[in-house]
Amino acid sequence: MQEVGHFIGGKHVASTSGRNQNIMQPMDGSVRGTVALGSKKELRDAVENAKAAQPAWAATNPQRRVRVLMKFLELVHKEYDSLAELLAREHGKTIADAKGDIQRGLEVVEVCVGAPHMLKGEYTDGAGPGIDIYSMRQPLGVVAGITPFNFPAMIPLWKIGPAIASGNAFILKPSERDPGVPMRIAELFLEAGLPAGILNVVNGDKEVVDAILDDPDIKAIGFVGSTPIAQYIYSRAAATGKRAQCFGGAKNHMIIMPDADMDQTVDALIGAGYGSAGERCMAVSVAVPVGQETADRLVEKLIPRVESLKVGPSTDSSADFGPLVTQQALERVKGYVDLGVKEGAKLVVDGRGFKMQGYENGYYMGGCLFDEVTPDMRIYKEEIFGPVLSVVRAKTYEDALKLPNEHEYGNGVAIFTRDGDAARDFASRVQVGMVGVNVPIPVPIAYYTFGGWKGSAFGDLNQHGPDAFRFYTKTKSVTARWPSGIKDGAEFVIPTMN
Repeated sequence: MQEVGHFIGGKHVASTSGRNQNIMQPMDGSVRGTVALGSKKELRDAVENAKAAQPAWAATNPQRRVRVLMKFLELVHKEYDSLAELLAREHGKTIADAKGDIQRGLEVVEVCVGAPHMLKGEYTDGAGPGIDIYSMRQPLGVVAGITPFNFPAMIPLWKIGPAIASGNAFILKPSERDPGVPMRIAELFLEAGLPAGILNVVNGDKEVVDAILDDPDIKAIGFVGSTPIAQYIYSRAAATGKRAQCFGGAKNHMIIMPDADMDQTVDALIGAGYGSAGERCMAVSVAVPVGQETADRLVEKLIPRVESLKVGPSTDSSADFGPLVTQQALERVKGYVDLGVKEGAKLVVDGRGFKMQGYENGYYMGGCLFDEVTPDMRIYKEEIFGPVLSVVRAKTYEDALKLPNEHEYGNGVAIFTRDGDAARDFASRVQVGMVGVNVPIPVPIAYYTFGGWKGSAFGDLNQHGPDAFRFYTKTKSVTARWPSGIKDGAEFVIPTMN
């Protein structure tokens, strides 16, 4: 049985906390191993190692730093299949989906190879009489990331890549539910030439999270998870003077206009709503058809597609999606479906009774489809994070637009239409951070930034793209004047451009 400890100072370190948690295999409910739940002391050990290693790494020129990233990319591609299988077995998503998880993380690392350009400052020659001004971007020092179970490769890489490319040392607290891939990522970075101590992994629960928040030497924290925890981390980080970018929950709408290609729309909804068993912060969980006829056509086409979804073990290459991550997650999602029925929504496809033959102890659930959901229902207001799609019927385009605009969350949204004018109006007016036009999951490519609005995000800067380098660096501006340009006598007024 596998025992996962920590990765500190370039070495695997057994935990001394005396606490651990089982690592489950969701497809059959078996125990794969145990993961340590670290302590404040173990987090502090990681910080000390990071502090010791970071100055030399920061002094390494950016081009040499990104050579480590290039080697890391090479090593990951050699282990792509084994990493994907490890991820799928610990998380529950299919191997094909696990490969996508890894690939989206690698794309950010690929962009970070351009760090020498991203880290360039500015220079003005002759800004004043004999005065030159220039700026430089410098690393913060030791930074940390707290990442979720649903993307155990992608989200850690979104944070590790720009942080270390910028010259910081990084401490990762991954989800305790699927720690295998984050630990292997740390090993591969070391193999790629990253100095020991620049990337540390401390596994754990709230005790480690609070230790990260309270440690005076950690200068910035990146978090992805639920909104209540995002708010908690953001406010506590701010109270101790740390930078924080915290991304929370979502309730992503897809607006379907009467002129939309209905077959294309249904394909998009099936993939975006039920892929990865709905355990994605960018999953479409609300379909909003505009007009009665549009709604009737949509539901008529959706029902047989949801009924025919193939649920299977993570290793089944023909499965559309696999199990949920834990038994508790399964019960939570089923509870929401029970609630929806109680609230008066029409459950037109019920996947609660699904059982996987030969995998009866796995955490499986079939796809569920609600029709006639209304905005006052909890199944509309709250994030379910499972294979459940709700149809909220809108009479007009303005009614449809009002739904995402007034919702607590503002992560992603999409509109399906053939009308360019409607699409342009929607993209301009919708109060959501990421917008898709005939694209159901509008996750920007890696050289743009990823981030929602409202209750989906806390902080001024987003993930990956230029914002990531801004987040992990501080700007220093230098105003220089050399002796030949200095006037005799003291000056008592603030310098100006005159």
